[in-house]
Amino acid sequence: MRNNRFNQKKEELHKINNNIRAREVRLVGDNVEQGVYSIQEALRLADALELDLVEISPTAEPPVCKITDYQKFLYQQKKKQKEAKAKSVKVVVKEIRFGPQTDDHDFNFKLKHAKGFLEEGSKLKAYVFFKGRSILFKEQGEVLLLRFATELEDYGKVDQLPALEGKRMIMMMSPKKAPAKAAPAKPKEDKPKVKVEKKEDEEKSAE
Repeated sequence: MRNNRFNQKKEELHKINNNIRAREVRLVGDNVEQGVYSIQEALRLADALELDLVEISPTAEPPVCKITDYQKFLYQQKKKQKEAKAKSVKVVVKEIRFGPQTDDHDFNFKLKHAKGFLEEGSKLKAYVFFKGRSILFKEQGEVLLLRFATELEDYGKVDQLPALEGKRMIMMMSPKKAPAKAAPAKPKEDKPKVKVEKKEDEEKSAE
């Protein structure tokens, strides 16, 4: 078993070596025969391999442990988290709010902003807010949102058609993927012309 210098410093992440309080543990990994061991036997095996006994699943019964180099174990964990974070795509949702009586000037102003949002890769949540008795104009709000979607058809696609949720009629859109650029066609290479010279004897025999 290696030096316990990590025991206190990293105790909040994993219990290792003598900080593991279970009487029995289940060992996993390629460097030992997998199975249930007493904590004393597991620590003895870790000591023989000059590695650490690391508790990787404390809620299991018995807890699951692995005999490994704790520094390398932490490095691999951090690396996996970094890779997962890099693969995850952060979805940004921008909102555009209308009133049921939105005029053309306001409509075009918000349309311009919506185009910009979709071009930058953001999702779009467009909704009409009905205040008080304006809920009577819900059909008008639906027409407005459908017109909005039509104006944006070159920039995005509708994920959710206008639907009334409480006092708001909501429509969701996502950006269109940019078309893949076609690879430039390779110029055709002229095949070298082969000049065939006939021998005089062959010409005479042909005659």
